[in-house]
Amino acid sequence: MRAITVHNVSKIYGKGHAAVKAVQDVTLAIEPGEIVLIMGPSGSGKTTLLSMIGTLLRPTEGSIVVGDLATRSLNDNQLADLRLESIGFIFQSFNLLSALTAKQNVMVPLIAGGAPKREAGKRAETLLTRLGLGERINSLPADLSGGEKQRVAIARALINEPKIILADEPTANLDSETGHEVATLLCEIACNENRAVVIVSHDPRLRDVAKRIYTIEDGKLIKEEAGGHNKICPVRHT
Repeated sequence: MRAITVHNVSKIYGKGHAAVKAVQDVTLAIEPGEIVLIMGPSGSGKTTLLSMIGTLLRPTEGSIVVGDLATRSLNDNQLADLRLESIGFIFQSFNLLSALTAKQNVMVPLIAGGAPKREAGKRAETLLTRLGLGERINSLPADLSGGEKQRVAIARALINEPKIILADEPTANLDSETGHEVATLLCEIACNENRAVVIVSHDPRLRDVAKRIYTIEDGKLIKEEAGGHNKICPVRHT
């Protein structure tokens, strides 16, 4: 089963002569274990497309299927449940809650899903330790480096064991070395855990992370090419 199927999707803002097509007739399919990069300049429609894939925006036209669920037929509450259970989000600005520790930030999706606080805390500690933050679990975001904040954000995205990870400019606020570390971590997540990872970015360093690269301009996918994933991913390829 495909992780994501996007068919003839468009997003239109406004009406009549003032209508603007932010995304135009996009069709693509993403498999479990695949890491896909969507590149384009600011205003090209890449974040709008990612938001529709993540069900944060409803398409004006076309359909999006997540797993075997056609999202067009779901109401807002059902979409919220789908996001909580099946989709993890990673943002450029980290979006950590400043008053909460790293551990507490990672616990948030579990608590929202009804997990007992004690269980949520144990799972958050285990995941943060796995991501190299075992000594930082009780640190506030203000005391973390940019790379550490992004790892906390990745842990939060993974904590509910979603099938899909969506990342919006995940390396934009990071230096070259830290950005490479985050990119490598996303490779490991896709390959080791058979999760679909979709990244939107204008950062050319991420080309070597992807299995496939799409270029989007004026809301249209204009090119598809192979990425350098198999050259740099630390997971053994057969």
